[in-house]
Amino acid sequence: MKARVTVMLKSGVLDVQGEAVRHALGTLGFGGVNGVRQGKLIELDLAETDPDAAELAVKGMCDKLLANAVIESYRIELV
Repeated sequence: MKARVTVMLKSGVLDVQGEAVRHALGTLGFGGVNGVRQGKLIELDLAETDPDAAELAVKGMCDKLLANAVIESYRIELV
């Protein structure tokens, strides 16, 4: 089973990389971009076959390593 985890900075946390991308797009002639939020996508190939157990395991991975709960939120998608 595969899982996709999308990790993003929480709303209200300054996204310095996103702001740099927004500025670079403007200098390249792509006007009208008012904001950019940058995150990370993590794909996991799991041995687990039970969807509930897989989601629980991935949640544990996120809480312990993949996301910083203080400033980031995450979304898990089993595929």
